[in-house]
Amino acid sequence: MAEKPASINPIQLQKHLKGVDYPATRESLMKGAKKNKADKAVMEFLEQIPEQEYSSPAQVTKQISGSKKK
Repeated sequence: MAEKPASINPIQLQKHLKGVDYPATRESLMKGAKKNKADKAVMEFLEQIPEQEYSSPAQVTKQISGSKKK
């Protein structure tokens, strides 16, 4: 698996996911972020998170800390 961007800020990530209904799939997270004009780093991060259903914004944010471990 490719390295996930380490520069993702959890607060910025959540701003880009504003309005997403949970539980949410990776695809719906990406659609929400695109709608909120997320930058390339956020979109790349979302492309690389596991394909699963996320029950809350906190569960998505946990993927940031997991991205630094390999």
